[in-house]
Amino acid sequence: MGKILVTGASGLIGRAMVADLNDSHDVVALSRRRPGPEDPWIQGSFAHFEDLVTMDDHAFDAVIHLAAVTGGCAERDGILVNVEGTRCLMRYLSERGCRKFVLASSIAAVGFQSVAFRPLEMPIPDEHPCLDRDGYGVSKYLMEEVSRYVQRQVADLDVINLRLSSVRPDDDLPPLHRVGPLGAWSLGGITMMALSDAVRAFRLAAESDHVPGVRVMNAAGPRSWVADPVADILQNWWGNDVDVSYFREGEHLFDGVYDVRRIKDEIGFEAAVLPAQAE
Repeated sequence: MGKILVTGASGLIGRAMVADLNDSHDVVALSRRRPGPEDPWIQGSFAHFEDLVTMDDHAFDAVIHLAAVTGGCAERDGILVNVEGTRCLMRYLSERGCRKFVLASSIAAVGFQSVAFRPLEMPIPDEHPCLDRDGYGVSKYLMEEVSRYVQRQVADLDVINLRLSSVRPDDDLPPLHRVGPLGAWSLGGITMMALSDAVRAFRLAAESDHVPGVRVMNAAGPRSWVADPVADILQNWWGNDVDVSYFREGEHLFDGVYDVRRIKDEIGFEAAVLPAQAE
């Protein structure tokens, strides 16, 4: 792997990503704020062509696109930044020879932010359709669709959309969830990943063999971040609206609510930091 661009490099994952890659790759950070005092850095926004052209002297082999407006954003901001901004970035880089795109999508693309959300199947598959009502999830889903659009035009692009779970620093992981009331983002609260695992998932995706096409992968742990059995938590939320029988079997009592077989099979990622009940 040659030169890698990391967008959103001053954020939680971005700073850790740049630090992780610096030892073995030629890394350039793109962000509004400098990620670290020694990091090669370009100040700007991925959503603005006038900022992107400042990178004309660089030839990137891959991009890890982390920058975005995040959950709770206004619908307009999500569409303008996450969707149109990603289109600008992909257009700019693909026209200059970049062929590997690793994009930070979200497990929220399915639409679980709303208390009215009900998954169509459990565990939730990688390409579960978007049922979002609030704007953020649909912005991430449409970002995935934009990546398909660009890849249809540039057939040798390898695009991996990682539907990333909730991420917390390794030294600040939350307590395990118990049976309780359903609220906005509840499913995200029981689908947790340590920062070190998130960084490793993006690195493995960027370093994986080139496979032309677009893939969507749930980037989550194999276990839910819960102290009580998953089926009890889900049934308390949804009653009989959703079949949670999978989680009633002994070996699946604490399994993750997202199916993570594809990311393990295709790029070799499996979360290493697991909740205590899974040890």
